[in-house]
Amino acid sequence: MTTDPLAAAAARLAGLGVTRVESYAWRDLDDPDAGGSELHADEIFRRWAAAGVEIVHRTSTVDSGRTFLRNGYRVVQSGGRFDVFARVVLRQLFRRRPADTATIEIWNGVPWFGPIWAPRRRVVWLHHVHREMWDDALPRPLSDLGRIVETRIAPRCYRRSSVATLSTSSAAEIEAIGIPAAQLTVIPPGVHERFVPEATRRSSVPTVVIVGRLAPVKRQRAVLDALMPIREAVPELQVRLVGDGPDRAAIDAWIDAHDAASWVTLLGRVSDDGLVAEYQSAWLAVSGSHAEGWGMSLTEAGACATPSVATDIPGHREAMIDGVTGLLVRDVDALGAAVGELLDDEQRRVRFGAAAIDHARGLSWAAVAAQQLELLCEAVDQATASR
Repeated sequence: MTTDPLAAAAARLAGLGVTRVESYAWRDLDDPDAGGSELHADEIFRRWAAAGVEIVHRTSTVDSGRTFLRNGYRVVQSGGRFDVFARVVLRQLFRRRPADTATIEIWNGVPWFGPIWAPRRRVVWLHHVHREMWDDALPRPLSDLGRIVETRIAPRCYRRSSVATLSTSSAAEIEAIGIPAAQLTVIPPGVHERFVPEATRRSSVPTVVIVGRLAPVKRQRAVLDALMPIREAVPELQVRLVGDGPDRAAIDAWIDAHDAASWVTLLGRVSDDGLVAEYQSAWLAVSGSHAEGWGMSLTEAGACATPSVATDIPGHREAMIDGVTGLLVRDVDALGAAVGELLDDEQRRVRFGAAAIDHARGLSWAAVAAQQLELLCEAVDQATASR
Protein backbone atom coordinates (compact mmCIF):
# COMPACT_ATOMS: atom_id res chain seq x y z
CA MET A 1 0.00 0.00 0.00
CA THR A 2 1.45 3.37 -1.08
CA THR A 3 2.29 6.04 1.50
CA ASP A 4 2.74 8.81 -1.09
CA PRO A 5 -0.38 11.04 -0.77
CA LEU A 6 -0.40 12.00 -4.46
CA ALA A 7 0.01 8.39 -5.64
CA ALA A 8 -2.70 7.33 -3.21
CA ALA A 9 -5.08 10.00 -4.53
CA ALA A 10 -4.35 8.96 -8.13
CA ALA A 11 -5.07 5.34 -7.24
CA ARG A 12 -8.32 6.36 -5.53
CA LEU A 13 -9.43 8.34 -8.59
CA ALA A 14 -8.80 5.33 -10.83
CA GLY A 15 -10.67 3.14 -8.36
CA LEU A 16 -13.65 5.48 -8.69
CA GLY A 17 -13.71 4.81 -12.42
CA VAL A 18 -12.16 8.10 -13.62
CA THR A 19 -9.45 7.65 -16.22
CA ARG A 20 -9.26 11.21 -17.57
CA VAL A 21 -9.49 14.76 -16.22
CA GLU A 22 -10.52 17.64 -18.48
CA SER A 23 -9.75 21.17 -17.34
CA TYR A 24 -11.04 24.46 -18.72
CA ALA A 25 -9.08 27.68 -18.31
CA TRP A 26 -9.20 31.10 -19.93
CA ARG A 27 -5.46 31.31 -20.62
CA ASP A 28 -2.63 28.85 -20.98
CA LEU A 29 0.85 29.15 -19.49
CA ASP A 30 2.41 30.34 -22.76
CA ASP A 31 -0.18 33.11 -23.26
CA PRO A 32 1.51 36.55 -23.30
CA ASP A 33 -0.71 37.58 -20.36
CA ALA A 34 -0.22 34.38 -18.35
CA GLY A 35 0.18 34.87 -14.62
CA GLY A 36 -0.22 33.11 -11.30
CA SER A 37 -3.37 31.18 -12.21
CA GLU A 38 -1.67 29.61 -15.21
CA LEU A 39 1.44 28.77 -13.18
CA HIS A 40 -0.77 27.21 -10.48
CA ALA A 41 -2.48 24.94 -13.03
CA ASP A 42 0.81 23.82 -14.58
CA GLU A 43 2.45 23.03 -11.24
CA ILE A 44 -0.49 20.80 -10.29
CA PHE A 45 -1.16 19.15 -13.65
CA ARG A 46 2.48 18.19 -14.22
CA ARG A 47 2.43 16.37 -10.88
CA TRP A 48 -0.91 14.70 -11.58
CA ALA A 49 0.45 13.54 -14.95
CA ALA A 50 3.57 12.14 -13.29
CA ALA A 51 1.28 10.20 -10.94
CA GLY A 52 -0.45 8.59 -13.93
CA VAL A 53 -3.53 10.81 -14.36
CA GLU A 54 -4.45 11.60 -17.98
CA ILE A 55 -5.17 15.33 -18.31
CA VAL A 56 -6.54 17.43 -21.16
CA HIS A 57 -6.15 21.14 -20.47
CA ARG A 58 -8.41 23.25 -22.73
CA THR A 59 -7.81 27.00 -23.10
CA SER A 60 -8.27 29.91 -25.49
CA THR A 61 -5.55 30.99 -27.87
CA VAL A 62 -4.23 34.31 -29.17
CA ASP A 63 -2.94 32.58 -32.28
CA SER A 64 -4.04 29.62 -34.38
CA GLY A 65 -5.37 26.65 -32.46
CA ARG A 66 -3.02 23.81 -31.62
CA THR A 67 -2.69 20.69 -29.47
CA PHE A 68 0.56 19.67 -27.81
CA LEU A 69 2.08 17.97 -24.78
CA ARG A 70 3.53 19.98 -21.90
CA ASN A 71 5.04 18.39 -18.81
CA GLY A 72 3.14 15.15 -19.37
CA TYR A 73 -0.36 16.58 -19.97
CA ARG A 74 -2.14 17.54 -23.19
CA VAL A 75 -2.92 21.19 -23.92
CA VAL A 76 -5.67 22.07 -26.41
CA GLN A 77 -5.71 25.73 -27.43
CA SER A 78 -8.85 26.61 -29.38
CA GLY A 79 -11.14 29.63 -29.52
CA GLY A 80 -10.50 33.33 -29.17
CA ARG A 81 -9.79 35.20 -25.96
CA PHE A 82 -13.45 36.16 -25.46
CA ASP A 83 -15.55 33.80 -27.58
CA VAL A 84 -14.00 30.68 -26.02
CA PHE A 85 -16.54 30.66 -23.15
CA ALA A 86 -19.59 30.54 -25.44
CA ARG A 87 -17.88 28.01 -27.70
CA VAL A 88 -17.18 25.64 -24.81
CA VAL A 89 -20.64 25.94 -23.28
CA LEU A 90 -22.43 25.38 -26.60
CA ARG A 91 -20.17 22.44 -27.47
CA GLN A 92 -20.59 20.78 -24.10
CA LEU A 93 -24.38 21.21 -24.03
CA PHE A 94 -24.63 18.93 -27.06
CA ARG A 95 -21.97 16.48 -25.98
CA ARG A 96 -22.54 13.44 -23.83
CA ARG A 97 -20.08 13.48 -20.95
CA PRO A 98 -18.10 10.22 -20.71
CA ALA A 99 -18.61 8.46 -17.39
CA ASP A 100 -14.85 8.07 -16.93
CA THR A 101 -14.12 11.83 -17.17
CA ALA A 102 -13.91 14.36 -14.34
CA THR A 103 -13.71 18.13 -14.77
CA ILE A 104 -11.62 20.95 -13.35
CA GLU A 105 -13.19 24.33 -14.06
CA ILE A 106 -10.84 27.28 -13.56
CA TRP A 107 -13.08 30.30 -12.98
CA ASN A 108 -11.03 33.39 -13.77
CA GLY A 109 -13.56 36.23 -13.73
CA VAL A 110 -15.86 34.72 -16.37
CA PRO A 111 -17.29 31.33 -15.33
CA TRP A 112 -17.70 28.37 -17.66
CA PHE A 113 -21.11 27.53 -16.13
CA GLY A 114 -19.97 23.97 -15.61
CA PRO A 115 -22.95 23.02 -13.38
CA ILE A 116 -25.12 23.16 -16.51
CA TRP A 117 -23.05 20.85 -18.72
CA ALA A 118 -20.95 18.91 -16.16
CA PRO A 119 -23.08 18.72 -13.01
CA ARG A 120 -21.15 15.75 -11.60
CA ARG A 121 -17.51 14.82 -11.01
CA ARG A 122 -16.33 18.44 -11.07
CA VAL A 123 -14.27 20.84 -8.94
CA VAL A 124 -14.00 24.60 -9.44
CA TRP A 125 -10.77 26.49 -8.87
CA LEU A 126 -11.71 30.07 -7.99
CA HIS A 127 -8.69 32.02 -6.79
CA HIS A 128 -10.42 35.29 -5.91
CA VAL A 129 -13.38 37.56 -6.66
CA HIS A 130 -12.58 40.20 -9.27
CA ARG A 131 -15.05 42.98 -8.33
CA GLU A 132 -13.25 46.29 -9.05
CA MET A 133 -10.83 44.49 -11.40
CA TRP A 134 -13.55 44.62 -14.05
CA ASP A 135 -13.07 48.38 -14.29
CA ASP A 136 -9.38 47.80 -15.08
CA ALA A 137 -10.12 45.20 -17.74
CA LEU A 138 -13.16 46.51 -19.61
CA PRO A 139 -14.94 49.81 -20.33
CA ARG A 140 -18.43 50.42 -19.01
CA PRO A 141 -21.02 49.03 -19.40
CA LEU A 142 -19.12 45.79 -20.15
CA SER A 143 -17.31 46.02 -16.80
CA ASP A 144 -20.65 46.36 -14.99
CA LEU A 145 -22.00 43.33 -16.85
CA GLY A 146 -18.94 41.25 -15.96
CA ARG A 147 -19.27 42.19 -12.29
CA ILE A 148 -22.98 41.31 -12.27
CA VAL A 149 -22.37 37.91 -13.86
CA GLU A 150 -19.55 37.10 -11.44
CA THR A 151 -21.14 38.28 -8.21
CA ARG A 152 -24.91 37.87 -8.73
CA ILE A 153 -25.77 35.45 -11.52
CA ALA A 154 -23.04 32.80 -11.47
CA PRO A 155 -23.02 32.16 -7.67
CA ARG A 156 -26.63 30.95 -7.87
CA CYS A 157 -25.49 28.35 -10.40
CA TYR A 158 -22.51 27.24 -8.28
CA ARG A 159 -24.10 26.91 -4.83
CA ARG A 160 -23.69 23.11 -4.88
CA SER A 161 -20.27 23.02 -6.53
CA SER A 162 -17.08 22.00 -4.78
CA VAL A 163 -14.85 25.09 -4.90
CA ALA A 164 -11.13 25.30 -4.08
CA THR A 165 -9.53 28.65 -3.34
CA LEU A 166 -6.11 29.79 -2.18
CA SER A 167 -6.63 31.67 1.08
CA THR A 168 -9.09 32.13 3.92
CA SER A 169 -9.52 35.81 3.02
CA SER A 170 -10.41 34.86 -0.57
CA ALA A 171 -12.80 32.22 0.77
CA ALA A 172 -14.57 34.93 2.80
CA GLU A 173 -15.00 37.01 -0.37
CA ILE A 174 -16.37 34.02 -2.28
CA GLU A 175 -18.79 33.22 0.52
CA ALA A 176 -19.93 36.85 0.47
CA ILE A 177 -21.09 36.56 -3.17
CA GLY A 178 -23.30 33.61 -2.29
CA ILE A 179 -21.34 30.35 -2.41
CA PRO A 180 -21.81 28.48 0.89
CA ALA A 181 -18.83 28.05 3.18
CA ALA A 182 -19.52 24.30 3.29
CA GLN A 183 -18.64 24.13 -0.42
CA LEU A 184 -15.30 25.93 -0.04
CA THR A 185 -11.91 24.34 0.55
CA VAL A 186 -8.79 26.46 1.13
CA ILE A 187 -5.64 25.00 -0.44
CA PRO A 188 -2.73 27.50 -0.54
CA PRO A 189 -0.33 27.31 -3.48
CA GLY A 190 3.11 25.81 -3.21
CA VAL A 191 6.55 27.36 -3.38
CA HIS A 192 9.06 25.72 -5.70
CA GLU A 193 12.17 24.34 -4.06
CA ARG A 194 14.35 26.51 -6.30
CA PHE A 195 13.50 29.53 -4.13
CA VAL A 196 16.18 29.52 -1.43
CA PRO A 197 18.18 32.24 0.35
CA GLU A 198 21.66 33.18 -0.82
CA ALA A 199 23.15 35.97 1.26
CA THR A 200 26.11 36.51 -1.08
CA ARG A 201 23.72 37.67 -3.84
CA ARG A 202 22.14 40.47 -1.79
CA SER A 203 22.64 43.77 -3.58
CA SER A 204 25.00 46.33 -2.07
CA VAL A 205 22.49 49.11 -2.86
CA PRO A 206 18.84 49.40 -1.76
CA THR A 207 16.89 47.32 -4.29
CA VAL A 208 13.17 46.67 -4.63
CA VAL A 209 11.76 43.94 -6.88
CA ILE A 210 8.21 43.94 -8.26
CA VAL A 211 7.18 40.62 -9.82
CA GLY A 212 3.99 39.89 -11.70
CA ARG A 213 1.97 40.27 -14.86
CA LEU A 214 2.16 43.84 -16.13
CA ALA A 215 -1.50 44.80 -15.99
CA PRO A 216 -3.60 47.65 -14.57
CA VAL A 217 -4.88 45.44 -11.74
CA LYS A 218 -1.30 44.93 -10.52
CA ARG A 219 -0.85 48.74 -10.38
CA GLN A 220 2.89 48.81 -11.09
CA ARG A 221 2.69 52.43 -12.26
CA ALA A 222 0.98 53.46 -9.04
CA VAL A 223 3.73 51.69 -7.08
CA LEU A 224 6.36 53.64 -9.00
CA ASP A 225 4.48 56.85 -8.21
CA ALA A 226 4.55 55.91 -4.53
CA LEU A 227 8.27 55.10 -4.58
CA MET A 228 9.40 58.30 -6.29
CA PRO A 229 9.29 60.51 -3.15
CA ILE A 230 11.54 58.22 -1.08
CA ARG A 231 14.44 58.69 -3.48
CA GLU A 232 15.35 61.89 -1.63
CA ALA A 233 16.05 59.82 1.48
CA VAL A 234 17.31 56.79 -0.48
CA PRO A 235 19.10 58.23 -3.53
CA GLU A 236 20.68 54.87 -4.44
CA LEU A 237 17.29 53.14 -4.71
CA GLN A 238 16.92 50.66 -7.57
CA VAL A 239 13.53 49.28 -8.64
CA ARG A 240 13.41 46.17 -10.85
CA LEU A 241 10.20 44.99 -12.49
CA VAL A 242 9.88 41.37 -13.62
CA GLY A 243 7.06 40.28 -15.90
CA ASP A 244 5.24 41.10 -19.09
CA GLY A 245 1.71 41.93 -20.10
CA PRO A 246 -0.68 44.50 -21.56
CA ASP A 247 0.60 47.38 -19.40
CA ARG A 248 4.21 47.12 -20.55
CA ALA A 249 4.03 50.00 -23.03
CA ALA A 250 2.41 52.23 -20.41
CA ILE A 251 5.15 51.39 -17.89
CA ASP A 252 7.84 52.11 -20.49
CA ALA A 253 6.13 55.44 -21.13
CA TRP A 254 6.07 56.17 -17.39
CA ILE A 255 9.82 55.52 -17.16
CA ASP A 256 10.46 57.88 -20.08
CA ALA A 257 8.11 60.59 -18.79
CA HIS A 258 9.75 60.58 -15.35
CA ASP A 259 13.32 60.25 -16.64
CA ALA A 260 13.52 57.15 -14.42
CA ALA A 261 15.75 54.84 -16.47
CA SER A 262 18.60 55.37 -14.00
CA TRP A 263 16.62 53.80 -11.14
CA VAL A 264 13.79 51.76 -12.72
CA THR A 265 14.60 48.68 -14.82
CA LEU A 266 11.88 46.79 -16.69
CA LEU A 267 13.28 43.29 -17.21
CA GLY A 268 10.29 41.62 -18.86
CA ARG A 269 10.06 37.86 -18.49
CA VAL A 270 13.10 36.18 -17.00
CA SER A 271 14.19 32.55 -16.65
CA ASP A 272 13.41 30.55 -13.53
CA ASP A 273 16.99 30.95 -12.34
CA GLY A 274 16.87 34.65 -13.19
CA LEU A 275 13.76 35.11 -11.06
CA VAL A 276 15.43 33.42 -8.09
CA ALA A 277 18.44 35.70 -8.51
CA GLU A 278 16.18 38.79 -8.54
CA TYR A 279 14.52 37.75 -5.27
CA GLN A 280 17.84 36.90 -3.66
CA SER A 281 19.45 40.22 -4.56
CA ALA A 282 16.51 42.45 -3.58
CA TRP A 283 16.15 44.07 -0.19
CA LEU A 284 12.35 44.04 -0.47
CA ALA A 285 9.61 42.59 -2.67
CA VAL A 286 6.71 44.98 -3.27
CA SER A 287 3.17 44.50 -4.56
CA GLY A 288 0.48 47.14 -4.98
CA SER A 289 -1.99 44.71 -6.53
CA HIS A 290 -5.69 45.46 -6.41
CA ALA A 291 -6.74 41.80 -6.03
CA GLU A 292 -5.00 38.45 -5.54
CA GLY A 293 -5.99 34.91 -4.68
CA TRP A 294 -2.55 34.53 -3.15
CA GLY A 295 0.40 36.89 -3.56
CA MET A 296 2.77 34.23 -4.88
CA SER A 297 5.62 36.68 -5.50
CA LEU A 298 5.58 37.61 -1.81
CA THR A 299 5.93 34.00 -0.69
CA GLU A 300 8.57 33.19 -3.30
CA ALA A 301 10.56 36.24 -2.19
CA GLY A 302 10.11 35.16 1.42
CA ALA A 303 11.58 31.75 0.66
CA CYS A 304 14.67 33.69 -0.50
CA ALA A 305 14.76 35.60 2.84
CA THR A 306 13.43 38.76 1.21
CA PRO A 307 10.65 40.49 3.19
CA SER A 308 7.70 42.23 1.55
CA VAL A 309 5.67 45.42 1.55
CA ALA A 310 2.22 45.02 -0.01
CA THR A 311 -1.32 46.33 -0.09
CA ASP A 312 -3.68 44.95 2.54
CA ILE A 313 -5.97 42.83 0.35
CA PRO A 314 -7.30 39.26 0.46
CA GLY A 315 -4.56 36.94 -0.75
CA HIS A 316 -1.76 39.17 0.45
CA ARG A 317 -2.82 38.62 4.07
CA GLU A 318 -1.85 34.94 3.94
CA ALA A 319 1.04 35.12 1.49
CA MET A 320 2.82 37.25 4.08
CA ILE A 321 2.27 37.99 7.76
CA ASP A 322 1.96 41.65 8.64
CA GLY A 323 4.61 42.71 11.12
CA VAL A 324 6.32 39.32 10.93
CA THR A 325 7.47 38.72 7.34
CA GLY A 326 6.85 42.26 6.07
CA LEU A 327 4.37 45.12 6.17
CA LEU A 328 0.83 45.49 4.81
CA VAL A 329 -0.39 49.01 4.02
CA ARG A 330 -3.90 50.39 3.63
CA ASP A 331 -3.51 51.37 -0.04
CA VAL A 332 -0.94 51.75 -2.79
CA ASP A 333 -0.25 55.39 -1.87
CA ALA A 334 1.12 54.26 1.51
CA LEU A 335 3.66 51.86 -0.02
CA GLY A 336 6.42 54.46 -0.35
CA ALA A 337 6.60 55.36 3.33
CA ALA A 338 6.60 51.69 4.40
CA VAL A 339 9.31 50.80 1.88
CA GLY A 340 11.44 53.73 3.03
CA GLU A 341 10.98 52.66 6.64
CA LEU A 342 12.22 49.12 6.00
CA LEU A 343 15.05 50.11 3.69
CA ASP A 344 16.37 52.17 6.60
CA ASP A 345 16.09 49.36 9.15
CA GLU A 346 18.44 46.48 8.32
CA GLN A 347 17.87 44.71 11.64
CA ARG A 348 14.12 44.47 11.05
CA ARG A 349 14.60 43.41 7.43
CA VAL A 350 16.85 40.55 8.52
CA ARG A 351 14.32 39.50 11.16
CA PHE A 352 11.44 39.65 8.69
CA GLY A 353 13.47 37.69 6.12
CA ALA A 354 14.19 34.86 8.56
CA ALA A 355 10.49 34.64 9.48
CA ALA A 356 9.56 34.67 5.79
CA ILE A 357 11.69 31.57 5.18
CA ASP A 358 9.79 29.75 7.93
CA HIS A 359 6.44 30.92 6.54
CA ALA A 360 7.23 29.62 3.04
CA ARG A 361 8.80 26.35 4.20
CA GLY A 362 5.50 24.53 4.69
CA LEU A 363 4.18 25.30 1.19
CA SER A 364 4.91 22.36 -1.12
CA TRP A 365 3.58 21.91 -4.66
CA ALA A 366 3.61 18.13 -4.16
CA ALA A 367 1.33 18.53 -1.14
CA VAL A 368 -0.91 20.97 -3.03
CA ALA A 369 -1.25 18.55 -5.96
CA ALA A 370 -2.20 15.74 -3.58
CA GLN A 371 -4.79 17.88 -1.77
CA GLN A 372 -6.36 19.07 -5.01
CA LEU A 373 -6.56 15.55 -6.39
CA GLU A 374 -8.07 14.26 -3.16
CA LEU A 375 -10.71 17.02 -3.38
CA LEU A 376 -11.56 15.88 -6.90
CA CYS A 377 -11.87 12.31 -5.61
CA GLU A 378 -14.34 13.52 -2.98
CA ALA A 379 -16.43 15.24 -5.67
CA VAL A 380 -16.44 12.09 -7.80
CA ASP A 381 -17.28 9.93 -4.78
CA GLN A 382 -20.21 12.19 -3.82
CA ALA A 383 -21.51 12.17 -7.38
CA THR A 384 -21.40 8.37 -7.42
CA ALA A 385 -23.14 8.08 -4.05
CA SER A 386 -25.95 10.47 -5.04
CA ARG A 387 -26.95 8.50 -8.13
